[in-house]
Amino acid sequence: MDMKIVPTTCPYCGTGCGLNLVVKDGKVVSVAAWQRHPVNEGKLCPKGRYAHEFIHRPDRLTKPLIKKDGKFVEATWDEAYDLVAKKLKSFKPEEVMCLSSARVSNEENYLMQKFARTVIKTPHVDHCARLCHASTVVGLAGAFGSGAMTNDIGGIAESKCIFVLGSNTVEQHPLIGRKIVQAKQKGAKVICFDPRFTPTARLADLYASFYSGTDVALLNGLMQHIIKNGWEAKDYIATRTKDFEKVKAVVMKPEYSLDNVSRITGIAVKDLETAAEWFAKSPASCLCYSMGITQHTTGVDNVKSVANLLMLTGNVGKIGGGVNALRGQNNVQGACDMGALPNVYSGYQNVTLEPSQTKMKEAWGCEIAPGKVGYTVTDAINVLCDSPPKLKAIYIMGENPMVSDPDLHHVEKALKNLEFLVVQDIFLTETAQLADVVLPASCFAEKDGTQTSTERRVQRFRKAVNPPGDAKVDWQIICELAAKMGCAKQFPFKSAEEIFNEVAKVTPSYAGMSYARIEKPEALHWPCPTPEHPGTPVLHTQKFSHPDGLGVFTPIEFKPPAEVPDAEYPFILTTGRCIWQWHTGSMTRRSSSLEREEPESWLEINTEDAKALGIQNREVVRAITRRGEVKVAARVTPDIKRNEVFMPFHYAECAANTLTNNALDPTAKIPEFKACAVRVEKIKEA
Repeated sequence: MDMKIVPTTCPYCGTGCGLNLVVKDGKVVSVAAWQRHPVNEGKLCPKGRYAHEFIHRPDRLTKPLIKKDGKFVEATWDEAYDLVAKKLKSFKPEEVMCLSSARVSNEENYLMQKFARTVIKTPHVDHCARLCHASTVVGLAGAFGSGAMTNDIGGIAESKCIFVLGSNTVEQHPLIGRKIVQAKQKGAKVICFDPRFTPTARLADLYASFYSGTDVALLNGLMQHIIKNGWEAKDYIATRTKDFEKVKAVVMKPEYSLDNVSRITGIAVKDLETAAEWFAKSPASCLCYSMGITQHTTGVDNVKSVANLLMLTGNVGKIGGGVNALRGQNNVQGACDMGALPNVYSGYQNVTLEPSQTKMKEAWGCEIAPGKVGYTVTDAINVLCDSPPKLKAIYIMGENPMVSDPDLHHVEKALKNLEFLVVQDIFLTETAQLADVVLPASCFAEKDGTQTSTERRVQRFRKAVNPPGDAKVDWQIICELAAKMGCAKQFPFKSAEEIFNEVAKVTPSYAGMSYARIEKPEALHWPCPTPEHPGTPVLHTQKFSHPDGLGVFTPIEFKPPAEVPDAEYPFILTTGRCIWQWHTGSMTRRSSSLEREEPESWLEINTEDAKALGIQNREVVRAITRRGEVKVAARVTPDIKRNEVFMPFHYAECAANTLTNNALDPTAKIPEFKACAVRVEKIKEA
């Protein structure tokens, strides 16, 4: 018997927990605790504990597939590469888009955006941060000069007041939820405002339910109360920020009095008063948010309002403070860092600036895509429904928009309008089923590489087993396809480490990193600009990342969601995750221990609303929006606000995103998953 233990990083949420893969006779048979890991200290959530169960599933993709006469047939790699290369070369560069992935490594995300810009020479490259934290990148970059979580996970345990807004942290980031518990045990106050009384809300010293999409009104109201009472951090505002008076002029308007904010949000005035006082008077206050803040047509406004509150109270740049934007996928931070976005190269170097273009041309040794901002993935879906469509081919690595994107009928129509679709994945996902060519890739346990967690900690993937059948590692596929298309010189890599070394050369925030330096479990937080630099767990301790070193206040007015309830569609629908499943379910729903716990979707509805509609618990009902309808089991509970309903989005056979609205934030182009108008009906017996 051959047995070994391989330390690696969890492939699920953005927390970045360390775990040990137990390998026996060439198969991963279990997950064991990694006690020394600084993030999770040997603890794991259910998804991490069972992270091995999908690895050796019999339905893993093992050979390239080419669609002929509407059916997939197995092919050799040369046949698949030749077809993909021929087809991609047949289109104009701006007719092709590459979609990268928050599930794969930094190295692979870096290569995908390099492939787009050097081989195809298209500016159109994006990934699923567009659907989760695009508004964080834009909003925090505008306020602080850096679009990332400002503090480290460990520091949350040192906070004296934790405000959880737009995040069910205990279920979605359980090991960060553990830090909130540790802070509470040390005497911290915990505030949680959420439409649902979640497991996170149960931790709170102050909980209130409120309506989805009213965050700006809420935050402006808190700021007005703080300023009225003189609790703002006057010295901090004077020395470290600018444009405070502009924000003050807005938040002091009568519209943001606590009485009016209470009417808009549904939160009692006394709860608003308490929250403002606790947050402003605490020695160190932090705010933890996730997609409840970002997934709105006002996502950037929401994020900038959060930044305003933190600067108003002097809580950016200190241990236990900060804006903790919790990333939903394991490497969504890294995919952004690597430049898998249409407007920046790696390290957020602007594609429209001539010095950035020149730097990349010289580093890559060839002509590159024009210095213009390409399509976001949400733009692309809309463009594909034009007649004729401006895009003709998409190369997707490790993403499943046929479950993850809003208004799925619209998405399906768009993808079917493509002349050519390539999907590179580990399973035949709902999106891969629409492809012309499917390339079998490798999962986290079958590759070396790095990923960057929500706290900007760059950590290792370590190969434990070989890929199944003829499947290959994603970076290897990209290199071999680039060679087929005449660009072998730009993709000479023989290992993930060689790719990382190039990343460090062209990415200022990673410049001081190497595999040798991140081998220890502590790893490094970016920015790490030199080989001697210790990394930066807490950002903005002395100055912000803008050229003048100042944080920027931005006045924000409240705007309602794009679609609000009316007589025909009287409820607000919000969507999210549950602890047992993850994203589109392609991995967790193939993990028997997890699927057994939560195998079916549901619609959460308030007890009084259900009574008025004559709906019983577990009764199958019909949920209808202007975009479609689904049949789903009702979960009747007092733990959700009246006039609001909730659905998880993991279940392709009962897809919540059939219902959701593809209205976009005008700046970040993120869809409004968290609020749309819906009708719930009993199903009449025939």
